[in-house]
Amino acid sequence: MTQDSCATPKQDIFLSLAELAQAIGHVNRLELLEHLAQGPRSVEELSTRSGMAFANTSRHLQVLRRAGIARTERQGKKVVYSLTGPTEVVLLIKALGQMGEVHVATVGQRLNASYRIHDNMPPVTRDELAVQLGLETVLVVDVRAEDEFELGHIPSSVNIPMLDLHQNLARLPKDRMIVVYCRGPYCVQAYEAAGLLRSQGLKARRLEDGFPEWRALGFPIEISNVSDAVEP
Repeated sequence: MTQDSCATPKQDIFLSLAELAQAIGHVNRLELLEHLAQGPRSVEELSTRSGMAFANTSRHLQVLRRAGIARTERQGKKVVYSLTGPTEVVLLIKALGQMGEVHVATVGQRLNASYRIHDNMPPVTRDELAVQLGLETVLVVDVRAEDEFELGHIPSSVNIPMLDLHQNLARLPKDRMIVVYCRGPYCVQAYEAAGLLRSQGLKARRLEDGFPEWRALGFPIEISNVSDAVEP
């Protein structure tokens, strides 16, 4: 009798979970999952955003699809990928990150060297921001790309992509707290944005994690056309 034939139901479940872990256990696939957490994307878009070759991007996406993590839809000549369970995927990666930050020295070292060097202030928590949304004392700024903002964003937030932030500094209010957010906990642009704004005399902090975690944990979102205008 083989070892497989003696497997218990628990071992069968653990085997399936191990296969799931193997599917996400690659640096490129984790990055693709971060992009897919913003919303559906074509293979071409994911290739451009990740900087990977089209064929390599497609290969990694197929691994995610076979594992049941992603699904496909054909739109004309394009194949569009989306997450089968956005909430579960986002929270799984969040838990993985928390484990790494506590127990893997290189993760903390990289955060200090490449992230906290821009902004080492404690972030605004989701609960704190939720009770301040819509108040005149707070301005929420989404520094993701315009098309990501259009797929979903925090209510009342304005979209100023990181590349455009410097040229919009004069339009930002000095009498309001500015809360910035990006794609997730390892999107360095939120750190860079908060640091830049404070260096220019503005009151600014970043939101903990990013938009996918906000949505996954049940906080309200909006889906609408982008508006990058900042009210004086």
